[in-house]
Amino acid sequence: MASLIKGLCVAIAIVTVMGCSGQPLSTREKGTFIGTGVGAATGAIIGAAVGNPLAGAAIGGGIGALGGYAVGNEMQNRENEQAQTQAQINSQQRQIQSQQQQIQQLKSSSETE
Repeated sequence: MASLIKGLCVAIAIVTVMGCSGQPLSTREKGTFIGTGVGAATGAIIGAAVGNPLAGAAIGGGIGALGGYAVGNEMQNRENEQAQTQAQINSQQRQIQSQQQQIQQLKSSSETE
């Protein structure tokens, strides 16, 4: 059991290090990272109360990672939706400006005729 817990802790550490390298973290990755940390800390505290802080940290870290991923994923999806909506708004604003210019050109050409 102890080797399983140590292996799980090493796996979590490797995933954390690999996830933090390279490009900035996405909202989903931040949520997973924060959830893992909070879950591991909470699990360690609860585990210490029952006499096994490493098992508590490993279990809490796993549960926290799942919860953090779920929250981060939802937030990431909302950010993506907002970005798409903003792109559509920007496109429509450009179309409106173009149409306003065309209207002005038509008005000035009809006034000169």
